[in-house]
Amino acid sequence: MPDQQYEVLVIGGGPAGLSAALYLARYDRQVALFDTGRGRSTWHQINHNYLGFPGGIAARELRERGRQQLADYDQVTVLEHKIDAIKRENGRFIARGQAGEWQGQAVILCTGVIDHYTHFDGWDEYVGRSMFWCITCDGYGCKGARVVVTGNTNAAASEALQLQRFTSQVTVLTDSHDCYIDETFQRRLQERNIPLLHDKIDAAIGNDGQFEAICTKQGQRIELDQLFCQHGATPQNKLAKDLGVLLTAEGYICVDTEQKTNVTGVFAAGDVTRLHSHQVTTAVHEGGQAASAANYFLYPSELKDE
Repeated sequence: MPDQQYEVLVIGGGPAGLSAALYLARYDRQVALFDTGRGRSTWHQINHNYLGFPGGIAARELRERGRQQLADYDQVTVLEHKIDAIKRENGRFIARGQAGEWQGQAVILCTGVIDHYTHFDGWDEYVGRSMFWCITCDGYGCKGARVVVTGNTNAAASEALQLQRFTSQVTVLTDSHDCYIDETFQRRLQERNIPLLHDKIDAAIGNDGQFEAICTKQGQRIELDQLFCQHGATPQNKLAKDLGVLLTAEGYICVDTEQKTNVTGVFAAGDVTRLHSHQVTTAVHEGGQAASAANYFLYPSELKDE
């Protein structure tokens, strides 16, 4: 299988994976980049925090530009396949999926997370347009807007309180049968005149991904412009578990500042590490750092300054 053997396998085609593949190409390494076309950067949002793009850039466009940039390098093979399992055997990593099997001397896991958005009929058309999760990315855009924060934990209450920096029209909706917002945060919400509604979304009213109102199970109609979800995220760590990589209590991959894991030859970058805030800027940085560390790992010992 000579055409299936690479120096580095990069699993995940978001900003972290694209950055890692680009750096590896510039190191003249043979790399396979696996991209299923899913993840946070495939929604509709505009990124306004990435330096060099006045007016912002759509996350999808940033991905597309990254792919175009990689097209200049024969060293990179982009494979639109899902990797289902990975193992280490005879000093090499073997990644498997329905489309085949690939081998590499090192692996960079850029598998990201799955966000748990509020679900209702047509919910996915709102993600990135008027339904968000990150105050760092999209809080500024809700200045003066009517905002609903969904979530049943202190994290939802905290985000609602912080959003008052941008707007005074904030409501918290648990969107759950249970409410785990403690007395301290409930008191803080009350003191800041933020309504706390213990109800669930039944339907949304809007056009082209822009909210006009939401209707709840108990018959309430809440007019709004934007919705922020605080239902958490699940790190995609199955492949890390396959390799025996150390995880945090929340399931994120443990890495050091060079993006190294506890398993020799395995690196990780992007949101799946949670080493830094979940931002495109940090994902790109981590991807480049992981690639640099993987490149150094691949050098024979006589070329290293150790």
